Amino acid sequence: MPLTLNQFLFLVITIAIVVIATYLVIFLAQLRKTVKEGQDTLAEAKKLMRSVNETSQKVNSKIDDMTPMVEASKQIAVNISKIALFLATKVLKPSSKYWPFVFPILRSGWRQIKKQKKQKEDKNGE
Repeated sequence: MPLTLNQFLFLVITIAIVVIATYLVIFLAQLRKTVKEGQDTLAEAKKLMRSVNETSQKVNSKIDDMTPMVEASKQIAVNISKIALFLATKVLKPSSKYWPFVFPILRSGWRQIKKQKKQKEDKNGE
């Protein structure tokens, strides 16, 4: 039995609709899976953001606690620089004219102490 033109076109259109419907069903199923995974990922991202916010708050509170310590460190540095300036200008510079006499005396005294130490070690070792 031969098909008429109308029947052939109806058959082609029917096959095309079935193919399109199958494609749409597969596409919608894949889209549903993708949406579900997206929702899961979004929920996990929300949890991570909460965790990051909590961590940020903790870090900020610790930084606020460190502010007095940083200020104290700055004050210590200022005081040390003042002490160094005082020692350089008031102690070391005026006494520098006596150093050529003091250092040889100190060096010979240090050598004597080392000799005595060595003699005691030799004496205790025998």
